[in-house]
Amino acid sequence: MALSEGMGRRREPWVNRLAGSRRFQAFAARVPGLRRLVRAEGAAIFDIMQGFVRSQVLMALVDLRLMHRLAEGAAGVPALAAFAGVPEARMAVLAQAGAAMGLIRRRGDLYALSRRGAAFLAVPGLEEMVRHHRVLYGDLAEPVAFFRGETDPDLARFWPYVLGGAGDREVAARYSRLMAESQALVAEETLAQVSLSGITHLMDVGGGTGAFLRAVRARAPGLRLTLFDLPEVVAQAALPANVNRLGGSFRDGVPACGADAISLIRVLYDHADATVAALLASVHAALPPGGRLFLSEPMSGGAIPDPQVDVYFSVYTLAMQTGRTRSAAEIGAMLQDAGFVSIRKYNNYRPFVTVAMTACRD
Repeated sequence: MALSEGMGRRREPWVNRLAGSRRFQAFAARVPGLRRLVRAEGAAIFDIMQGFVRSQVLMALVDLRLMHRLAEGAAGVPALAAFAGVPEARMAVLAQAGAAMGLIRRRGDLYALSRRGAAFLAVPGLEEMVRHHRVLYGDLAEPVAFFRGETDPDLARFWPYVLGGAGDREVAARYSRLMAESQALVAEETLAQVSLSGITHLMDVGGGTGAFLRAVRARAPGLRLTLFDLPEVVAQAALPANVNRLGGSFRDGVPACGADAISLIRVLYDHADATVAALLASVHAALPPGGRLFLSEPMSGGAIPDPQVDVYFSVYTLAMQTGRTRSAAEIGAMLQDAGFVSIRKYNNYRPFVTVAMTACRD
């Protein structure tokens, strides 16, 4: 253990005792140098406490399309109330809350779209994901029972493909729409980090409607591409005619189709350790010597908990009941166990979107 680390741990108990003392808090609130720190910590605690209200305000802004309306120009409460079909007194509360969250801004009696709101609307799939959260809200209604494993989350039934159930075209279409929207940003982030040079044929396993392959095609037009996913998902993929489509389940093995690279984009965290271990072994077997694996998904911070991934994605995958959010170190160890070498994790300034890793078959 480093000296500084040991000193830090020894300091922790008395620092925590001070922070938890009402007498010290009252004293610190009167000292100019400490007052700002106390206020910031108190505001941070309150933000944690009110998080569920913020998420519901966001849901209302999205469902009522208020940010879209304000993107067309500033408006007052009466105009917004008429647009959304909400009583003016209640719209005044919603608009003020949206402005307090920074998604819209107030200018006198008018409200306009803020930079944050404009950025929100520009993120592919974000509005669809917010609407999808109704399922997760219900699953977390009794959080103690949820974490004890005493509930039957609806989220697990929303993603029947994870459980390997029979194909349902309506459910597959719903899943595919949601994934197609969100995968566009994931593909953009992933391809900004990894290089496709030296590859002749890429197979995307579990690629849904083909969002990642469409992004690859735009970046490398001459690359041969193959999509491998469940038959009912592959059938709905919007892909050029010269992209090969293979229908099947990777639980039965990844096909060796001549690809010298395979991608797993937001696949591993949907599944349990045993399933992931079998998948990675199957991918390793399907690749030729020197073949490359591209892997991309949100990853836990591990020893340094990540404020987005270790809250949102970890709880989300827990509700799914089949997978879990892993750290890069955990995934690296699983890749090693499957026989991969030259394992590399890429640094991404938006890890809450995705983190990329690459590996090679020996």
